[in-house]
Amino acid sequence: MKSFSTLSSDERLRYERQLILPEIGEDGQKKLRDAKVFIAGLGGLGSVSAYYMAAAGIGHLRIADRDHVALGNLNRQILHQTGDMGRPKAESAMETLQAVNHHCQIQGIQEDIRDNNIMDILGDCTIILDATDNAETRRVLNQASVSRNIPFVYGGISGFNGMVSTFVPGQTPCFECLFPRKANGKTSESPIPALGPVAGLVASVQSLEVIKLILGMEGLLKGELLHIRGADMRFRKISISKNPECKCCHANKGGHDNE
Repeated sequence: MKSFSTLSSDERLRYERQLILPEIGEDGQKKLRDAKVFIAGLGGLGSVSAYYMAAAGIGHLRIADRDHVALGNLNRQILHQTGDMGRPKAESAMETLQAVNHHCQIQGIQEDIRDNNIMDILGDCTIILDATDNAETRRVLNQASVSRNIPFVYGGISGFNGMVSTFVPGQTPCFECLFPRKANGKTSESPIPALGPVAGLVASVQSLEVIKLILGMEGLLKGELLHIRGADMRFRKISISKNPECKCCHANKGGHDNE
């Protein structure tokens, strides 16, 4: 539902540096305030993206993670601190984000994201931001994106490298088109190398994509995979195409109407 209420004096001061952007202004800030975004995962990617979403004034954030804060998380997961060890990440993150911006409604969910609960976890959010670390959960998010006909902003890291793409049902390939399930169905259980600045860089790009989606801007990573090579600071866009044999977006062609 569109909001017609004006920004408060506190909101004008808080967001004054983005309100002067012609692409945002007061109307754009209202769009951000009315937006509902789901962030899956509250680790290295999710920490940065959730922080920037709240700071930018995204009005409604649903954040989900099944895990608890551990010492090995703290080199990159900036929503959590040493004193949070042992706490559910969803609880720690929600507390931090509410302190960042009291204007935002934060819903923390401590659950494992699966096929049988994703729609309930997603609620009425209209954008999915992927901050997970495994292909199986991303396939669940991708299927929800296609079924609900809502954008899915993908991000991934490994060591000094990262990738970002924005999947929009009906307009672009989906995650499954880009990363089809292997015939044997096996996935690696090895820990993914993770460096804080790389996670921050990828998550910042994802956050910018979400903001542009909400504002209705062009220049999105639709039909493109941005590959970031942090070791020598090379950024490369790779064109990606729909897979006519994709078992996700081809079988669900058209999805459900999201209007």
